[in-house]
Amino acid sequence: MTTAKIFSSCVVGVDAYTVEVETDISEGLPAFHIVGLPDTAIKESRDRIKSAIKNSGFVFPMKRITINLAPAGIRKEGACFDLPIALSILAAMGLIDHSKFSEYVFCGELSLDGRLKPISGILPIAASLERAAKAVLVVPKNNAQEAAVVKNISACAAVSLKEVLDFLNNRIELKPHEADIETMFSKKIKYRTDFSDVKGQEHVKRGLEVAASGSHNILLLGPPGSGKSMLAKRLPTILSAMTLEEALETSKVHSVAGLLLSNKGLVRTRPFRSPHHTISDAALVGGGSNPAPGEISLAHNGVLFLDELPEFNRNVLEVLRQPLEDGSITISRVANKLTYPSKFMLIAAMNPCPCGYFTDSKRQCHCTPYQIQNYLAKISGPLLDRIDIHLEVPRLNVENLTDRRRGEQSENIGARVDKALSIQKARYKNDGARFNAHLESKEMEKYCVLDNESQEILKLAILELGISARAYDKILRVARTIADLDEKDIIEAHHISEAISYRSLDRNLWG
Repeated sequence: MTTAKIFSSCVVGVDAYTVEVETDISEGLPAFHIVGLPDTAIKESRDRIKSAIKNSGFVFPMKRITINLAPAGIRKEGACFDLPIALSILAAMGLIDHSKFSEYVFCGELSLDGRLKPISGILPIAASLERAAKAVLVVPKNNAQEAAVVKNISACAAVSLKEVLDFLNNRIELKPHEADIETMFSKKIKYRTDFSDVKGQEHVKRGLEVAASGSHNILLLGPPGSGKSMLAKRLPTILSAMTLEEALETSKVHSVAGLLLSNKGLVRTRPFRSPHHTISDAALVGGGSNPAPGEISLAHNGVLFLDELPEFNRNVLEVLRQPLEDGSITISRVANKLTYPSKFMLIAAMNPCPCGYFTDSKRQCHCTPYQIQNYLAKISGPLLDRIDIHLEVPRLNVENLTDRRRGEQSENIGARVDKALSIQKARYKNDGARFNAHLESKEMEKYCVLDNESQEILKLAILELGISARAYDKILRVARTIADLDEKDIIEAHHISEAISYRSLDRNLWG
């Protein structure tokens, strides 16, 4: 036989599709052509495949070899086709039993000596095979744990091209790798940080608890050294544990980005991503010449922390508006359109002025009102519109710094957060919302019911503080979360008052 067909798979965005690797060996001058819109990594696989076949003890055919990756109209990327291309060539030479080919999908990068190297994107590939009812996925050994977390498929691990060849010719057996997902999720997650490490700042901790309880976006405002970053990094320690569905969604993104550890098949802790303010818009939202998930997608089901918010390029910040609203980001290119998930909590931190000391009780600010106004104007209204809670973080006094008492532990705060989230889950089980932060206007009318006193306080705030219509909605959503923490069905006066206190920018703090 001079032709052969083997199945492989390729990732586009965070989803995968099956690819047929077709090989034809014919007489003529020696040549090796790969067609079907391969990228540079696939084109360069020719030399890797030649060396791997020779170093595995076989003679590479000095004939005209044509490889077709079908469907031909979709661009193929990455080194995952090394193994299936090499196997298809050996099959076309008559060295492999063809009877099993329809049952298997092969993925893996080859080294020059024929060993298999791990590749990125195995988890979405395995998930796609489950939908396509393919039975067995053959992968490099270091990818086996990742592939095995998907039910209803078998993930067989191999270490070399020769081992896969012997397996297909029934000389050896490759046992399916098993992953105990229940055991993974039964283990208690331990964080290196804890809210008990933070001295003072009790009102800020309370604000972060409220934010975590309703998935509200937060802005921390305060002078340098007040603890904004320290507080932000501890937010994941009070968030609810990820469900299996959330873990799979998040792990798929990390798998595509090549960030999933080989000994862990799933991301169990909620991600915390903290990009530098020099980041480009493509690195933040994803894309590029070889499209890859950006920081907002790597933060999916977790936290995105933007420190020194006004220092980010304005264009970079503006691209956050769609994912904050929709929970996903769509990247359009001439050749294709990709959608990455990006449902995250945004926590931003900033100084009150360019020098940072405008609200500091100990240091004098040297900025002019014009400089302060320009500094704050770097953050657009539409972006601020998507931030529910503004928290002032003052400088710690001597008593706080020297106090040896530890604060409340994250475990205790997290228990209250879980209780509030369970209330929301039960309340919104028949509606589109998942958290209070996602309530639409009609849902707010139904669920954000105020008593008489709280209505009067809210009216007074609108009149005295000049609160806008959009701030009004956010106050109601945050008050709903505070009421859930108190396990109250009706929003009471102190819930509204606390929610209003979390709107520093609406109160013209720097005016």
